[in-house]
Amino acid sequence: MQIDNTTPPDEARKGNRDFWDEVTPLHLKSYNPDQFLEGAPWLPKQMLKEVGDVNGLSLLHLQCHFGLDTLAWARLGAQVTGVDFSPKAIEAAQDMAKKADLPAHFICADIYKLPEILQGEFDIVFTSIGVLCWLNDLDAWARIIAHFLKPGGFFYIMEGHPLLTTFDFSFDGESKWTFQLPYFHNQYPYFWEEETTDYMDPSYHAKNPTYEWQWTVSDVINAIIRAGLHIDFFNEFGGIDDPVYPGMSKRKDGLFTFPGMPVELPILFSLKASKEK
Repeated sequence: MQIDNTTPPDEARKGNRDFWDEVTPLHLKSYNPDQFLEGAPWLPKQMLKEVGDVNGLSLLHLQCHFGLDTLAWARLGAQVTGVDFSPKAIEAAQDMAKKADLPAHFICADIYKLPEILQGEFDIVFTSIGVLCWLNDLDAWARIIAHFLKPGGFFYIMEGHPLLTTFDFSFDGESKWTFQLPYFHNQYPYFWEEETTDYMDPSYHAKNPTYEWQWTVSDVINAIIRAGLHIDFFNEFGGIDDPVYPGMSKRKDGLFTFPGMPVELPILFSLKASKEK
């Protein structure tokens, strides 16, 4: 892992797209989509509680990967549009929608170029877990969110807490829990080449390297505020009622966390922000 101050952002995002094209076939197995197709509950309970009833509402899902979360919202009655920059992921999402017999619209696009491609506004703009590190410009991202929200609509994100990403730990329970990255943002991405593995299968070493940006909590909140949205709430979770990451184990209180964590640390955060009516 090293700082890359030479690769232009567009080229870095293209490299990341190649990585996601590579790992999508793996995820079609490791995500256990058959469980989803059989009707198993899919979205975290905290997320469902915080988002609320989506029946009849239009929902734009940014960075949707191959669409399981998108389709989970469709199953709950939302009119969904999913966006991802990976052609392989969008192809898989369209196939998954057919298998699930759920109405959904999927678009293959770089979200920074989405206003040039997609028309209309949505009641909800949604994104979740493992998305921010692939973005090189949070202010532009937040403006795009505001652009696609209807007046009175809201944005919701549940994401891995950036403090957690500063640690080096594995998903197999043998966690090192040593610092590996600075917490604060660097304008240049971290370039992962030999260390590039797949988060769903750490034993898989990807052929394509990745470029990832570190963002702090305040980076996210302030980008949303600068885009003109009102922060409704910001929550942090040290445990969660669904194992959203591989390798999580259940605590005595029934919530999931990582084994071997030296002290209780935030694992996820959620944020909801509204557009003025």
